[in-house]
Amino acid sequence: MTVTRRNFIAASGFALAGVSQVTGRVAAAAIPEAPTQASPLMQPPLYPSSGQDYQPVVTLNGWTLPWRRNGDWKEFHLVAEPVVREIAPGMKAHLWGYNGQSPGPTIETVEGDKVRIFVTNKLPEHTTIHWHGMPVPNGMDGVGGLTQPQIKPGQTFVYEFEIRRSGTFMYHPHADEMLQMAMGMMGFFVVHPKDPSLHRVDRDFVFLLNAYDIEPGSYVPKVNTMLDFNLWTFNSRAFPGIDHMVVGKDDKVRIRFGNLTMTNHPIHLHGHEFEVTCTDGGWTRPEARWPEVTVDCAVGQMRAVEFIAAHPGDWAFHCHKSHHTMNAMGHDVKTYVGVDLKSMQQKISKVIPDGYMPMGQAGGADMAEMEMPLPDNTLPMMTGYGQYGPIEMGGMFTVLKVREGLDRNDYKDPGWFKHPEGTVAREWKGELASAAEAPPIKNNPNDVEMHVVKPTGPMNH
Repeated sequence: MTVTRRNFIAASGFALAGVSQVTGRVAAAAIPEAPTQASPLMQPPLYPSSGQDYQPVVTLNGWTLPWRRNGDWKEFHLVAEPVVREIAPGMKAHLWGYNGQSPGPTIETVEGDKVRIFVTNKLPEHTTIHWHGMPVPNGMDGVGGLTQPQIKPGQTFVYEFEIRRSGTFMYHPHADEMLQMAMGMMGFFVVHPKDPSLHRVDRDFVFLLNAYDIEPGSYVPKVNTMLDFNLWTFNSRAFPGIDHMVVGKDDKVRIRFGNLTMTNHPIHLHGHEFEVTCTDGGWTRPEARWPEVTVDCAVGQMRAVEFIAAHPGDWAFHCHKSHHTMNAMGHDVKTYVGVDLKSMQQKISKVIPDGYMPMGQAGGADMAEMEMPLPDNTLPMMTGYGQYGPIEMGGMFTVLKVREGLDRNDYKDPGWFKHPEGTVAREWKGELASAAEAPPIKNNPNDVEMHVVKPTGPMNH
């Protein structure tokens, strides 16, 4: 069916027709171009060229999808296709995504907009798109077989609906969804308030929490993994490949994130307290907010946190599940803490003179400090360096860099923070006092010593 405006009748702010296939040369000629982006680096915000004003978001290691105006409609074009994504320097993954990347580009609209989103399928199997958390007509909800036909390879479908409310949303397939999301098919969808002064911030970051199981030397994720992932990422990037979040001192900052992994993530910010101001269900009322430094984001949830960047410095921002701040982990590696490995090393060295290095007897930090050969296309478990040495992180970890005197749209890495003299933890060179002993416990003569006997039944239970 060819989509025309006559096919759509507005009711309660919605279009009533279901998602439709775009057919014919004339229809295809009317489809807007599908921009693509190959760079894994964070792109500048995309300010609106017409329509309602808003403060655009910045996608961590991503970009915003341009749109065109066609009468009353804002038109976008997404292409579902195989992509190559650099997880971090030294490792690339063969994923599925949209418009050249995984996750796909962020879509930004304004409350009250009428949007038309074309979706072209260049995958080897059918797909759909579900607009996660968004109130749309049932026929636009994107559940293959239930609310629409599947988008077969080579087909282009169109989704058309009116934006009912502002907030923080996602898009992802509802067709072979476990495989397709395990392959990286997802994206962010931000709806700005109609009143540009409402919920205004100075900097607005967005990203998705996702995870992959890619064995060292491989390029394609294992799609049937349930929980035992080895790469935990922000927007399909692992530290140290995740861009820093650069903000000005005293900026009002919002960070939005959505979880499309298979477990929850307690997201933690150092140096600042924040409030949860928005979920996929809408904006939280001011009287319902409270200060936090960690917020849990369950599977399928969205969270937006806000704070004033009052404290200059380089502040860690990460998932607080420790193994989620690691890269490709060997889950079956034995623990050797406290074990003397010298005798074992001598025996193994006779068989493998140059190929064995014992690690782990004093802890795990030596794995971050040593340079050693790795299999092709994988990452060290702990990696990344700061101005004081190895940071010993990977996965879901990045840095909030708060600096004075930044221009409004300056997101460039300012380098490491120059600490004022005397404000860095340092080794103590002075005398150490002898350890004080705790005072002895004195018995009270009035204390009564009691013995408790557990009663038993007929069967000595």
